Amino acid sequence: MNILSLLIFIPVLFALVIAVLPSAWRHSFKFIALGATLVQLGLAVWIYCNFKTGAAFAGVNHEEQFQFIQKLPWINLDLGTLGKMQIDYFVGIDGLSIALLVMSSAVLVVAALASWEIKSNLKGFFVLFLILDMAVIGVFCALDFFLFYIFYELMLLPLYFLIGMWGGARREYAAIKFFLYTLFGSVFMLLVMIGLYLSVTDPATGRHTFNMIQMMNPANYQPGSVFAVVSQQSILGFSARSVGFIVLFIAFAIKVPLVPLHTWLPDAHVEAPTPVSIILAGVLLKVGGYGIIRIAVGIFPEIAHTGAYWLGLLGVISIIYGALNALSQHDLKRMIAYSSVSHMGFVLLGIASMTTEGLSGAVMQMVSHGFLSTMLFFLAGVVYNRVHDRGITHFRGLTTIMPKYAAFVIVAFFASLGLPGFSAFIGEAFSLTGAFKSASVNGNLPHWMAICGSVGILLSAAYFLWTLQRMFFGSLNLKGGSVWKSALTDLNFREKLTLMPLAFIALILGIMPSLVFDKINESVITFINFLQVK
Repeated sequence: MNILSLLIFIPVLFALVIAVLPSAWRHSFKFIALGATLVQLGLAVWIYCNFKTGAAFAGVNHEEQFQFIQKLPWINLDLGTLGKMQIDYFVGIDGLSIALLVMSSAVLVVAALASWEIKSNLKGFFVLFLILDMAVIGVFCALDFFLFYIFYELMLLPLYFLIGMWGGARREYAAIKFFLYTLFGSVFMLLVMIGLYLSVTDPATGRHTFNMIQMMNPANYQPGSVFAVVSQQSILGFSARSVGFIVLFIAFAIKVPLVPLHTWLPDAHVEAPTPVSIILAGVLLKVGGYGIIRIAVGIFPEIAHTGAYWLGLLGVISIIYGALNALSQHDLKRMIAYSSVSHMGFVLLGIASMTTEGLSGAVMQMVSHGFLSTMLFFLAGVVYNRVHDRGITHFRGLTTIMPKYAAFVIVAFFASLGLPGFSAFIGEAFSLTGAFKSASVNGNLPHWMAICGSVGILLSAAYFLWTLQRMFFGSLNLKGGSVWKSALTDLNFREKLTLMPLAFIALILGIMPSLVFDKINESVITFINFLQVK
């Protein structure tokens, strides 16, 4: 069996085991789920170690660019006079997906450990958790648009129930808001996917195809091709390709999320249980960034070039607006949620630069934020599990009673604000370098956008340090008094075991960013060259 298929579907096998076990065994469900994610992480690390670099790849529109490929006929329909429809089970990875694949596998292990706090309906929770696990890994591996869409939509249902059934007091509102936002983008994405299918043919078979690599193939939209004819059609005064790009961009921007499509995120994070918040911030947001790179920009590169200024502007607005909102929050999880909006803005700014430095920085920022947001939400969950309160102003002087906890918070906060030596500094620095370079190389972005992006780093230092000062330093003062003081015990073994690798990864990626860059470099260069050809 192909290693990627094994990686994708292992969680389902473990979910079936949990589903058939009697409820009397419910205390074993968390170990089974953890075992599934550990096996998956082991496979992901093996894939990372065996991922080849240095090969002269032919180009992003050729299957040779991807590794660990598996392509099997899946759905075959005879449409009579309209010909035949064939949809393939087609998976493979390149440098743009390998780093996100390993990061997601590691984050899911942390989410599984955080799930040990769940006390009710354990069978339902862990079955949904493992289905979600399968879907997010499948998204990063799929090379057939139909298959990608199935995995993309499959993420929606488990998350809706995980938030709506195990969340906080306003969980139903948060779950419905998340569902409607995501479904809104997905419905229109389906229409674009169908339009692309009807416009693109596979040169090997002559049939229409959902193959994303063929959708990026320039031969499919040369003058005289079906794709070119369709592209000339006007929709509401815009070209068909412009509409296609805008629709796909909006669908993925909701996931990122970018301002003004971000409002579901703070509500979902505040109401979601800790493991779901970890998956939302650590993995789901990266699906949006990956979709923009792989699909929106990859299939419509000339539209991305034309609209790069507006993409960069949205990125800068998200950086500043998210940081200002984080600065005004009194709920710890809501502050972290808005910080995610700000940090993911750097991803779009790097993509919009259309430079090697910018795209490398965008991928690095997604990997870095995946680990750091996971660490931040896990730390927020530690306090909430003890006293069921997250009010920043309700705590003071926590360092005196929770010194180990405070030490990890300090590492997470300083790493997240972009301190040199940590991973976030590398991602943000390269994204800003790409934005500055873009002004002189391709003219996509003006210098002032990079300068405004730099202001976002200053603002992130402000809200992280202010939160640190209010919650952890000074004389001990807790809203709950002596009751809270006795409840706020320091980190236990499981919590330390979870946080230590995250802190180590944040540091090692800041010192040795080549662990990511060496794997993504050739794919990034090839992708940028591909965009410039267009």
